[in-house]
Amino acid sequence: MKRNLPQVTTDISMRRKSPWQRHFFYRKESIKTTWKCRLAFLMLVMLLMSVTRGFWMLRIGQSLVCTEEMSPSDVILVENFDPHYLAFERAAALHKAGFAARVLVPTAASHDPKRANAVSQGIAELMSQIARLQNPTILPIRIVEPVSLNAAYQIRDFLLKEHQRSVIVVTDGFRSKRSALVYHAVLEPAGIKVSCMPVFGERTPENWAVTWHGIEQVAEQLLKLQYYRFYALRVRSA
Repeated sequence: MKRNLPQVTTDISMRRKSPWQRHFFYRKESIKTTWKCRLAFLMLVMLLMSVTRGFWMLRIGQSLVCTEEMSPSDVILVENFDPHYLAFERAAALHKAGFAARVLVPTAASHDPKRANAVSQGIAELMSQIARLQNPTILPIRIVEPVSLNAAYQIRDFLLKEHQRSVIVVTDGFRSKRSALVYHAVLEPAGIKVSCMPVFGERTPENWAVTWHGIEQVAEQLLKLQYYRFYALRVRSA
């Protein structure tokens, strides 16, 4: 009694029959994760982020803050592109303490580049009055992208014209690293020494991730910092 044996075709026999295929095709094995593995990995990442929250939250917040410097200067510069009352208050305290004899407040210019926009000037004067900041100098700034960089060049020209050789930049804490980076790059080659004074309100490097608004603010400043660091300043210098 004869048995019909099944015909088995192996890869070896296939290669023997069609040797030209190895020049065009090949086989490989791949291992893919299951949805259970991916879910477990995601939960592990979330757990690690929760446990180490205090560490990475502080590190990210501090990466946006300039090194605070307190030294007598010719001018106190209040960054006023995003009006921040606490910056005016800190500038008033520094001015009263004798760190500088003059306070400079840049505001948006009107159609006439030599005159400030009435609304921007009114807001700056009101904040100065509330903060008891005496006789600030209002400097009209042409708002051109990138704003911080182009404003720094206009401020540089004004300081050189007025023979001012040192400045304390008072600005929002999470913006301060970017501001220090820009002013150091623009003012110091012109012989103007730059000091930085970060100012914080309710949100600080320790608690910014508590609210969605804080997360949004830090994320925005982090992206802008990288834009200026790796693109705007390099393109302008080139």
